[in-house]
Amino acid sequence: MYNEPVFLEPVLQERIWGGKKLRTEFNYSIPSDQTGEAWVISAHPNGPSKIKNGFLAGKTLEDAWQEYGELFNKNTENNEAYPLLVKILDANSDLSVQVHPDDHFAREVEGQPYGKTECWYVLSAEDGAELVLGHHAQTRKELEHMMEAGEWDRLLKRVKVTTGDFVYVPSGTIHAIGKGIVILETQQSSDITYRVYDYDRTDAAGNKRELHLERSKEVTTVPHQDAKVNQRVAVINDLTSKKLVEETYFTVYHWQLSGKASLAMEQDFLQVSVIEGNAEIIMNGKSFPIEKGTHFVIPHGITSYEITGNAEMIVSHE
Repeated sequence: MYNEPVFLEPVLQERIWGGKKLRTEFNYSIPSDQTGEAWVISAHPNGPSKIKNGFLAGKTLEDAWQEYGELFNKNTENNEAYPLLVKILDANSDLSVQVHPDDHFAREVEGQPYGKTECWYVLSAEDGAELVLGHHAQTRKELEHMMEAGEWDRLLKRVKVTTGDFVYVPSGTIHAIGKGIVILETQQSSDITYRVYDYDRTDAAGNKRELHLERSKEVTTVPHQDAKVNQRVAVINDLTSKKLVEETYFTVYHWQLSGKASLAMEQDFLQVSVIEGNAEIIMNGKSFPIEKGTHFVIPHGITSYEITGNAEMIVSHE
């Protein structure tokens, strides 16, 4: 068993809309100045994170899930995939407008284990930055007409955001991250994306990216429903824990540490991303330094731990 955090190496992904902030803000060695995503806690086959420490060093989080399920209190009978995926996204330009399917559609149509419900914590946002979040169509017929006619300004609902905002995006929600926003995304472990609109952009070869209008029409929730989250704050020693969302697929917290906190482990496993500051996490008498850009899993079997320092973290579990 691990008696320490499972530290993970980000998987960096280039995107047409990506930029340089994963280097300038997180000190990651990005492959180019169009790097859009860091998959920081991932067991997904399209970008599994490598483990940096312990006896599994060099293996992936997917390897650990399959071979050492006890680290996650995994139910070995159902052979489910690792449930969650955490990313940091740098939107140097607007992302395409997208929608994701639910679990049923993903399994029946795509043959994949999970649909994609996600949520975003805004790490930084330039003045005036905005998201696409939802649509104005009242019926599916109206939605289909506006999509086919390309009436995107009428159809799409836009929302301004600032640093520290939180957005919950259930499957079936039309959405897009806008230019000038860096987010930490917690989602189901799925890479199924139906592209609705891409601003008629072309790649280096002059080709437009593929759209998926028929699938999008099938899975979009009509009419749009604004998601409601019941946020609550708890104080544990010098740690302020804000529960951002507690839903079917995940629970996500924002932790603000200013000193020291002693914590009991109550979940099967815990995912932690440090988004500001420096701290130490102490388990079984051993101390591990953590800083902005550090990502790790606290495995099953750890009963308690301490953290000390001044840091902000986004924490999640199934």
